[in-house]
Amino acid sequence: MTQERFPRGKAAIVSSATYGIGEAPGYSSLELAATASLRALQAIGLTAADVDGLFIGLPDDYLSGLSLTEYLGIAPRLTDNNRTGGSAFLTHAIHAALALEAGLCDVALIAYGSNQRTAAGKLVSSLRPSPYEGPYKLPRPVGAYALAASRYIAQYGLQREQLGAVAVAARQWAQKNPDAFMRDPLTLEAYLQARMVADPLSVRDCCLVTDGAAAVVMVRADRAKDLTVRPAYLLGGAAATWHKDITSMPDLTVTAASLSGPRAMAHAGVKPADIDVVELYDAFTINTILFLEDLGFCKKGEGGAFVENGRIAPGGELPVNTNGGGLSCVHPGMYGLFTMVEAAQQLAGTAGERQIANAKLALAHGNGGELSSQATLVLGTEETL
Repeated sequence: MTQERFPRGKAAIVSSATYGIGEAPGYSSLELAATASLRALQAIGLTAADVDGLFIGLPDDYLSGLSLTEYLGIAPRLTDNNRTGGSAFLTHAIHAALALEAGLCDVALIAYGSNQRTAAGKLVSSLRPSPYEGPYKLPRPVGAYALAASRYIAQYGLQREQLGAVAVAARQWAQKNPDAFMRDPLTLEAYLQARMVADPLSVRDCCLVTDGAAAVVMVRADRAKDLTVRPAYLLGGAAATWHKDITSMPDLTVTAASLSGPRAMAHAGVKPADIDVVELYDAFTINTILFLEDLGFCKKGEGGAFVENGRIAPGGELPVNTNGGGLSCVHPGMYGLFTMVEAAQQLAGTAGERQIANAKLALAHGNGGELSSQATLVLGTEETL
């Protein structure tokens, strides 16, 4: 295999914004994405006209690169509409870093928006069953993740209380985030009594169904400090995919994050123990456990024990999903870009009550499809360059 050459620290996130988290009646997905984009640009004194690299993938528009270009009235030199599900926006960041280094663009905007909750009222999946799965009527996507959870329970003895620890931690972080959609207290007892959706996953194991938008602005490192005090430099990034449908997944307990994570950290020159804050794509509680293992924070089969006793909750030794995650903050169809926003804000020191003191290295991880496409980014402050 060709030796990978990643432009470590050559590009940085200099601004990020969210908009419409929860419910945004009257907004289209495009309008939500555009509003978040303008907020991110305005925060650093830029306008839409400054954007010459546009990266977007809306859930209801397969030509969204063209649509947002038209809506903003711009003429980007580069557009990217890569669609790998919720991981797409982390792959966009990798592509943006390469494009910025090559001089193909100077200001890269990565954006997403969805009015899923007010428009459809339910989690919308673009996944369609293969001819081999159709007769079994597997509910998508929750049924796919229930299969993975069931296999993991059978193989490693995972307890429902350990899945519950993930949900409770996410809610505790959300209670520190004024923008989070669901901030009511959640106890382990309440988690265990929640309505079952697809055994062994209950409603509290499942991500929210919300509206919402997010955007980040990236520039070359030599310009970053001119635009913001504490940029989040992209130190490493990698993606990996080895299946689409859950029934083609080689091992239901191992995801391609086991490939993307080590590669991203190798680019960055760091190891899991160096990471100060972790933002994972927690569409379901089982995701958090699988990704913590596959990214190297604990060994395979030890994820359940790892999340016990508040280890990933506020005050724990490894802050995970500090905004509340997809389980308690926001999940408008695809959550990946929100992991980048929260990681960048933690490194910028602007996360308010949930801020992790002296955070210098952050990992953001996105998941697409049915544990299908995995993408990992390592971001760092200027001290890590």
